[in-house]
Amino acid sequence: MSNPSDRFNTERPGLCSSLHWKSQYIWADPDPSVPRSGDGLFWCGMTQTCIGPDGKVAEPGNCCSGARGCHCGASK
Repeated sequence: MSNPSDRFNTERPGLCSSLHWKSQYIWADPDPSVPRSGDGLFWCGMTQTCIGPDGKVAEPGNCCSGARGCHCGASK
């Protein structure tokens, strides 16, 4: 199993534009005194669940490659 910090890294290049996570919807400046949650809660915008349309888990470690059939193009 891959390292969770790498697996859940939302700064990965090539992330699918359909991958979503909570901090995308918090419009506030980060507070350096508050640690990141690292909760690993991600969902696919196409299925609105944690499972993508191809039946695989929606998380940055799985959703950063165009090799995945449902990949919608890079968000960054």
